[in-house]
Amino acid sequence: MEIPEGFCIPDIKYEYLDHTADVQLHAWGESLKEAFEQCAMAMFGYITEIDYVEIKESQTVEAEGEDLQSLLFHFLDEFLFLFSAEPNFIPRVIRITEFNQEEFKIKAVGYGEEFVIGKHPQGADVKAITYSNMQIHPTKDGGHEVFVIIDI
Repeated sequence: MEIPEGFCIPDIKYEYLDHTADVQLHAWGESLKEAFEQCAMAMFGYITEIDYVEIKESQTVEAEGEDLQSLLFHFLDEFLFLFSAEPNFIPRVIRITEFNQEEFKIKAVGYGEEFVIGKHPQGADVKAITYSNMQIHPTKDGGHEVFVIIDI
């Protein structure tokens, strides 16, 4: 596996907010791209303690939508599918390599490994991404924040 030049594990820019029967992810970044990346990493941080995930391989996903919300939904759903199906891939870092905000298309690479019970502590089982109360907002400093409710 080739790791891109200048690659580093980013600071955590997400939190978990209480929500009835589900979990709301709140992620932010200096750009919309970073906020999307952080939201996906927040989802995996809820599934396991992400510090236990080693960077051993990479997986690429592509997603598209009709608007930014559906793009965010499909982006997260593609990564959730990678986790739910063989080889049960769990990324520690997610980098969006192509982000077309006009045509609502994303290509992203996840860096991590296969999820292994015993090695990776089990958190909540994420069943699905939802559109319920999904929000994408620009911030005063030029960044963005996103809110996504996941069904657990």
